[in-house]
Amino acid sequence: MFGITDQPLLLEPLVTTVKRSSSGAVATFLGVVREQTRGRQVRHLEYEAYPEMAIPKMREIADEIRRKWEVDEIAIVHRIGRLQIGEASVAIAVSAPHRREALAACAYAIDRLKEIVPIWKKEVWTDGEEWVRPGIPQPR
Repeated sequence: MFGITDQPLLLEPLVTTVKRSSSGAVATFLGVVREQTRGRQVRHLEYEAYPEMAIPKMREIADEIRRKWEVDEIAIVHRIGRLQIGEASVAIAVSAPHRREALAACAYAIDRLKEIVPIWKKEVWTDGEEWVRPGIPQPR
């Protein structure tokens, strides 16, 4: 399950999608909009994506994961549009026979998503705004 949506994200449907009888673990990640970034007060974030390229890139990440770890299934969904503080922007679920692989694969998935998937984020602060390019590490 890979997708781009303008609807609120929930982890439970992803967990249900990836869980198999062979799964001893399901690791999840839920990225949420925080109130401060780089020392600035956030009003909201705006996300845009190129779905025709983003979804194949998500599948590419899943293929990379399968080459590195023994996993059962992988789901990645990213939200687009205007998101308020506390709302989820990305949800990932990875099932595997063992926890170590599930956790490592889930962490790898979010890192790679930020590197290669064409999703753009505009940070809107109380004192300005800026588009953040994918693949460019931002200061914390």
